[in-house]
Formats: sequence, structure tokens, C-alpha cells
Amino acid sequence: MKLSARNVLKGKVKKITPGSVNTEVIVELPGGTEITSIITKESAENLSLSQGKDVYIVIKASNVMVAVD
Repeated sequence: MKLSARNVLKGKVKKITPGSVNTEVIVELPGGTEITSIITKESAENLSLSQGKDVYIVIKASNVMVAVD
């Protein structure tokens, strides 16, 4: 797999919550950080997602904000 996105993180599926159209997928990264993604139900099925499965989180954003107190 080759991607133009530079932000690719490997983790494991922690939880899947299917809905009627979309599915919420929580991925746990090494160290315990969790990232939540909302994908189509069809995509979740096509990827054969299941709890514990190794997956990649790919972040491609045109805007990334930084904030401080």
C-alpha cells in the first residue's frame, strides 16, 4: 500500500458501533491513545473490520489547527 498522506498510524480496532448508514470505529494506538472514525457501514463491511484487527488510520486534512492556553 502506498499513499500520499503522511499521517499513517497503525493500531487495533477497539470497538465498532454500527448504525443504519454509518459505523463508528474506535482504534487504539500503541500507548493507549484512541482515535474515533465515522465511516460508511458499507466500507466497514468491505474492510471486514472486527475487534482486535490491525488497521491503519490515515489522516489527510487540508487544515490542521494548533492551539495553546
